Amino acid sequence: MVVLATKLYVEGDARQRSTDSLRSLIGNEIGDLEVSFDLSIRDDDFPRVDLEGEDAIVADNVLGEEFGEITDEFEPGETYVGTLDSWDEDGFVLDAGQPVRIPAAELGLGPGSPEQIRERYGLVQHLPLRFVYGDDDTPSRLADEERDRLYDWTRGDGRLNVNSATRAEVRATLNRAGHAQDYVTVERLGLLEQSVICTEDTDPPGLLASVGEYLPAELRCVVP
Repeated sequence: MVVLATKLYVEGDARQRSTDSLRSLIGNEIGDLEVSFDLSIRDDDFPRVDLEGEDAIVADNVLGEEFGEITDEFEPGETYVGTLDSWDEDGFVLDAGQPVRIPAAELGLGPGSPEQIRERYGLVQHLPLRFVYGDDDTPSRLADEERDRLYDWTRGDGRLNVNSATRAEVRATLNRAGHAQDYVTVERLGLLEQSVICTEDTDPPGLLASVGEYLPAELRCVVP
């Protein structure tokens, strides 16, 4: 059994579509293994995958590596994945099955308040983020590889980050709105969190203004 570190928080028809999408993603990852799986969604919106078969342990590891894993226990100094739950002047709070606070001084993403940092890096709510768990003497912090990933976002051609939609839904919306030539690809950040990588000539705020009415989601720009 593995609990995936990506949330399924939409309702209605979108919830069923998202569940079907996740089931397909899981099948793509472990379809070649000797294993069967059952997918359910916990009350806290994290997906639980129950695995059976001779390759169950391998499948567990594959899914944990691909999506991150929600665990019941944390070891100080180890790296885990949580989703961005809230933010205030004191830092970020990640949901890793339980709240984990990352103080502002431990974000490691340059100057500014947590809200300004969220704006600069286009961090939408529920975005999966890797962190190093702290202890009584050392606070939890964003993992070095997470800081590097977010810094890289600001060195590219710009991004538009989206939540509450699958990768297929975001791509379909962009194409339907006439922006098929304005992006390179849609990078999956989580099940319902995507990053539209813009072309060199595309203005991310302009793209947001154009497609925002079609996406019932939070949208944030990353402008180099």
